[in-house]
Amino acid sequence: MAGRHGSQEGGSTCERCTRRPCPASSRRRSCVPPRPSLNLGVLAHVDAGKTTLTERLLHHAGVVAEPGSVDAGTTRTDSLALERRRGITIKAAVVAFPLRGATVNVIDTPGHPDFIAEVERSLGVLDGAILVVSAVEGVQPQTRILFRALQRLRVPTLLFVNKIDRAGASPDRVVAAVRSRLTPDVLPMGTVDGAGSRAAGFTAYSGSDRGFREEECLALAEHDDGVLAAYVDGADPSSSSLARAVAAQTRACVLHPLFAGSAATGAGVAELTDGIARLLPLAAPDSGGPPSGRVFKVERGAAGEKVAYVRLFAGELRVRQRIDLPQGVGKPAGLAVHRDGEWRRTDRLLAGQVGRVLGLAEVRVGDGFGDAARAAPQHFPPPTLEAAVTAVDPAREPALRAALAELSDQDPLIRARTDEDASGGRVTVSLYGRVQQEVIGSTLAEDHGIEVTFADAAVVHVERPRARGEAVIRLNTDENPHQATIGLRIEPGPPGSGLRFATEAPARDMPLYLFRSAEGFATAVEKHVRRTLARGRHGWEVTDCVVTLTECAYSTADGPPSRRGPTSTAYDFRQVTPRVARRALARAGTVVCEPVLRVTLEVPVADAAVVQRLLGRWGAEVTAQSGSAELAGLEALLEATRLHELQRQLPDLTGGEGVMASRFECYRPVTGRPVSRRSVGRG
Repeated sequence: MAGRHGSQEGGSTCERCTRRPCPASSRRRSCVPPRPSLNLGVLAHVDAGKTTLTERLLHHAGVVAEPGSVDAGTTRTDSLALERRRGITIKAAVVAFPLRGATVNVIDTPGHPDFIAEVERSLGVLDGAILVVSAVEGVQPQTRILFRALQRLRVPTLLFVNKIDRAGASPDRVVAAVRSRLTPDVLPMGTVDGAGSRAAGFTAYSGSDRGFREEECLALAEHDDGVLAAYVDGADPSSSSLARAVAAQTRACVLHPLFAGSAATGAGVAELTDGIARLLPLAAPDSGGPPSGRVFKVERGAAGEKVAYVRLFAGELRVRQRIDLPQGVGKPAGLAVHRDGEWRRTDRLLAGQVGRVLGLAEVRVGDGFGDAARAAPQHFPPPTLEAAVTAVDPAREPALRAALAELSDQDPLIRARTDEDASGGRVTVSLYGRVQQEVIGSTLAEDHGIEVTFADAAVVHVERPRARGEAVIRLNTDENPHQATIGLRIEPGPPGSGLRFATEAPARDMPLYLFRSAEGFATAVEKHVRRTLARGRHGWEVTDCVVTLTECAYSTADGPPSRRGPTSTAYDFRQVTPRVARRALARAGTVVCEPVLRVTLEVPVADAAVVQRLLGRWGAEVTAQSGSAELAGLEALLEATRLHELQRQLPDLTGGEGVMASRFECYRPVTGRPVSRRSVGRG
């Protein structure tokens, strides 16, 4: 029998809201079908206005009465104190607004290159994106980096030329720069009037505009032979068929419609919102199958509890439902979705939705569950800097270690470690750049009450084994006071492979009475090995190697003579394993490797030669060159130790016109005397 809610005969799924049983059936109210959703990223170079645009989208949708101000620190997405002070986005934030029967979850992402890992994590959960470009500054280095990432992950992308009301705004120049520096596959969706004045506006083209229809045909013909043939034959396709083709090519990531306006005044925002609804793909709710999702952000709630931000790709996630995470089984204690301008509790998340999940104590950024856990893992370039950090008040050092461990838990790329061989145990953190260092310092002061100082940042090196090295320490020998035998082999692995642990020792020789299974024992030994190899012979982390457990044994009171003695404990294996690992590593030897960056430069043609000579003096390998009438493009492999010097000299060498972007390429053996970690990063 069907009432105000859907048919519920026999406990079937409700026809309107897809729930079984429908909650409305017992509450005498109309059920509300779940809305389709769109997870939308807003990305831009620093200060292009993406946070202001997010506020304007919320205002246009009626979610907020007045858009927040970056300058006044009243935005909904930049919630950190440092974000409000500096006017930049540091952490990805989520807000939502309704749009034509759908819910748009807006993920406002950082624009500063120090937080590129935060950006990349967010991109993996998007259905579409808006890339914001300033009408004054135009295409900037980070703009190109972000656009390449969007293309690589095949995220449908609209372009928005912002700040058309600012003095010096030149939308036509920016469109030309987009075509030459980002992609030629751009379709302007309207015209700008009054650029550079507060009265600047954006007028969308209509389907009846012959000039626009011709431009549509030309843009679409680049990727559609049918449109090309019709255009050559002089056919006059309908505006509706062209609109459908534009939407299809946008969703296929081969065309990028371009809008313009001002997030500050609201000009062009209505037209952009219409473009979001017409051109980007919606995810229909589907509760079928097991839940599959990925965590793209973790933060601490007011009571110190972990709050995980999850994109659900498939299935349905309910409170107290078991999910398998890399760290073990988790059961959400609470769920929330962003609705009507705030986070509201819900009993479930549906496929396509973004939600906050409480109660996952061991969750970490990047964790997946269901099919998402089996997908290709996200890879981020390693931080290339590290700096020692010290509490201003020495009595706060234990609290500093605990706070850094918490930050590392939320973001695995913020690696904090302690040098046991340094006086008092020096604590260092890995960094992508100076701004990130400031963020960490401010977070420690404001959230944990710990004022800190940083030593000068140093470039992070790694160590790789030179050859194979083996070692074994056996129980009941003069050199071993502990009741454990461990044998290890360390040998080189492929570049970029990290540390891989393997086991050759038979299970019968493992103390299964302590660890219950061979896998449990191997995991414990691997943990001790990894902790030991975090500091190699020169103090750097040992990587790109294979470590194999070749031998093990334990003692018992009634064992054979070679193994007779007090019953072995976990403590014995914890003491012996690091000694064996260090001995095997000494026999293998290590080579210290430094990070090499792929640097992309865009400089005036007249200055290209002097920049190339500088790169040559530093031993950089120029791998590609390109050019236009005004600008020359250079791509080179450069040692990370030279990056900051290049950043310092580039403005002088190019009259302030040169721009640069860099990304991690590989580690390469250093020439000359190996660099010791113990000699750098001290302040």
